[in-house]
Amino acid sequence: MPGVSSFRTTLLRTARGSSAGLLAGFSALAVAELTAALVRPAAGPVTVVGGAVVDRTPAAVKDFAIRTFGEDDKIVLQVGILLLLALFAVVLGVVSLRYRRAGAAGVLVFGVVGAAAALSRPDSAGAGDALPSVLGALAAAAVLYGLAGPAGKAAPVGSTSGDTGTGSGWSRRGFLTAAAGTAAAATGTGAAGRALSGRRGRGAVASRDGLVLPAPASSAPAVPAGARPGVPGISAFTTPNREFYRVDTALVVPEVDAGAWRLRIRGKGIARPRSYTLAQLLARPLIERDITLTCVSNEVGGPYVGTARWLGVPLAGLLAECGVRAPSKGGRADQLVARSVDGMTLGSPVEDVMDGRDAMLAVGMNGEPLPFAHGYPVRMLVPGLYGYVSACKWITEIELTTFDAYDPYWVERKWARRAPIKTQSRIDTPKPFARPAAGTVVIAGVAWAQHRGIARVEVRIDDGPWNDADLAAQHTLDTWRQWSYRWQAATGGHTLTVRATDGTAAVQTEERARTVPDGASGWHSVFVTVP
Repeated sequence: MPGVSSFRTTLLRTARGSSAGLLAGFSALAVAELTAALVRPAAGPVTVVGGAVVDRTPAAVKDFAIRTFGEDDKIVLQVGILLLLALFAVVLGVVSLRYRRAGAAGVLVFGVVGAAAALSRPDSAGAGDALPSVLGALAAAAVLYGLAGPAGKAAPVGSTSGDTGTGSGWSRRGFLTAAAGTAAAATGTGAAGRALSGRRGRGAVASRDGLVLPAPASSAPAVPAGARPGVPGISAFTTPNREFYRVDTALVVPEVDAGAWRLRIRGKGIARPRSYTLAQLLARPLIERDITLTCVSNEVGGPYVGTARWLGVPLAGLLAECGVRAPSKGGRADQLVARSVDGMTLGSPVEDVMDGRDAMLAVGMNGEPLPFAHGYPVRMLVPGLYGYVSACKWITEIELTTFDAYDPYWVERKWARRAPIKTQSRIDTPKPFARPAAGTVVIAGVAWAQHRGIARVEVRIDDGPWNDADLAAQHTLDTWRQWSYRWQAATGGHTLTVRATDGTAAVQTEERARTVPDGASGWHSVFVTVP
């Protein structure tokens, strides 16, 4: 039947073109991965294109991504990029069956896009960063051009048994052989790239595994026994490293070899730039402090807050040795810009860094060297400020400047220049839509107002009066505080609400605000049903 035969031929051609396109895309990624391993792992096309997408995404969209996907937002972005690449590869593969050169040229366009993204990244190391995208695109164009077959030389359908033509110069058997060879070569190339990247990262892993943290000159005070009431379902007072939240823009976690790492300090008020190795920082008197960190992307009742025991170099003292003075003391700089190995920039008020709080360059977290995901070998943190203006991970440079002279990464994207952490409280138990039994139910959670402390927590049932919760002991003003309230639960649906009062007597506001531009506000509520 002519119609059936025509449909079958079209289907075979489409399948063949799609396969050719996907193999070309696979080859591009494999060659790019190997090239990136030789040049710089962070220059891989998926990484640089993903980073460019993140940089150009409006703050509200980023906030939505974090709110929706949590710490999986980067995986979702990378998967999305790969799916789009696969879709375009299929389209180009089908196009190449009729327009062989146009299909190959389309692949080269993607190489240009990847190269442009690589060169636009703030951590770009120069022209070499464009090589993975360019060489990957050239490899893909060659594969697609070859698998498309000689134009105008279609093998007749049913020419020989087992060699049914697919509408091009390749027989089916020949195409399958070429495709299998291409797939094998691309797989081997990608494996070589991953192996080489792994070897490059071993130095960083070895440097962390071999790092012995010195004892602090000033130890953290012991956490009072009463600071941990032991209520089932409440957050642990100290957050384990593996559970500590991670919110940043790095699609690939930087693995920095501490032996080659340097911190440079320069700018206003500093006569000449200074440079420090990790060994030099570790030789200084270190402080150990329990500090609660909060991400500005944390919604009311959200999970992006945690407490750890940090070990680090007091930042104010280090800056003072370099000649820096606070603006209130006549200093020329009012903004400290911290730069990361991945090009991220964060701006902190110099006055806050040098006002006596335990701002530090942290080297340890909960008794071990910083995990890679949390900034190894060194990160900055300033109690009382949201992370986007204070907690630079993988820090390599500090520049003293002014707020008028420079807008760091997030400020360019319409976030606030100064971002003190807002007073917040959260109900940890019971969970939303829980069904506790009638009788005594313990409502419990945490509250925080870093550098001000928590003086009071109140709980309200439905639209009833506010009732004082029992406060656990306050460890320090820079840590969160646990609380609990014993509720005599009656049958029915109930809304439980919490609010806190900080150490300055300021009551947590009821007014709801989203995270942009300076952090969420409002009271946290959960609805439960008592059967």
